Amino acid sequence: MEIIAWIIIILSFVIAFVGLIYPIIPSVLFILLGFIVYGMFFSFTELGWLFWSVEILFVILLFAADSISNLIGVKKFGGTKAGMWGSTIGLLVGPFIIPVVGILIGPFLGAVIGELFVTKSEFKAALKSGIGSLVGFLTSVVTKGVIQVIMIVIFFITI
Repeated sequence: MEIIAWIIIILSFVIAFVGLIYPIIPSVLFILLGFIVYGMFFSFTELGWLFWSVEILFVILLFAADSISNLIGVKKFGGTKAGMWGSTIGLLVGPFIIPVVGILIGPFLGAVIGELFVTKSEFKAALKSGIGSLVGFLTSVVTKGVIQVIMIVIFFITI
């Protein structure tokens, strides 16, 4: 039974990292699932209030990192709310239309299309917003990846 528990825990952590690339997968929920599965199969006593407090702070940080990096990326490159919304929609739709590469092309095209058709920006400004969206997304992936690694390392140190 222990082997099955560890398979589920490790699989949860792996799926969390897949969620960095496919944002439709709620990464943080899979990390928390790994912690809960450990508690259910082994014991919650090792995972005390300090562990949960720190992990919840990291969960909040993950959500903030996701939102803020996209916002900063688009804004820093001169984009508007239309570019941000287009980027977000492209991020969700892109991987389904163009598997694998759509995760990069989707936010870029979404921001460009949002800027061109909603705010009627010039093509050069829309392109710049698309690049900002791409930079924001890549920054978000790296930031969230680092935070997730820290969360998992804390888990293994705690147990």
